Amino acid sequence: MAGFLSTRALTDDDRRLLDLRRGDRVLVAATLTDGRRVAASRLALHVLRDGEAARTPWADVDRGSLDPETRTLAVRWVWGASDTFVFGTDRQSVRFAQTFRERVQSSVVHATSVTLPGGGQARVALRRDEDGELFTQVVADEGVDLARPEVAALVDAAESELRASAGLPA
Repeated sequence: MAGFLSTRALTDDDRRLLDLRRGDRVLVAATLTDGRRVAASRLALHVLRDGEAARTPWADVDRGSLDPETRTLAVRWVWGASDTFVFGTDRQSVRFAQTFRERVQSSVVHATSVTLPGGGQARVALRRDEDGELFTQVVADEGVDLARPEVAALVDAAESELRASAGLPA
């Protein structure tokens, strides 16, 4: 099923552009309505355009959601930026979104939300990088200042608890 889309959406030139690490392989790929191609591999999300490929490890993807009406996958990166992928067919959008979701979820070992003073939330996650190493990651809602002392104290406490539960150093 995934192989069907990957062979149709990627040319041999596209495949040469992909930065596939040892043991990595393309699971699904699609051509977007704007001409970009996207490929989900075991270890990363690849976006190809104009003879170049951008590679983002799954642990750098915060989340994504598919709007089935418009076939648009809205992607949010952990650094706060976002992107949209508009698929030409329902079949492409559903298959790609399912693989996207599975790969993002596979990088998350455990996550917790912290409600912050003045509103907003921060998510503290224990994630697995491409090499299988565990690390913690903090992603806050837009407008949240993680440097505010009262916010930092709550987030630091949640992160310390998460690290301790996984046997990671504080």
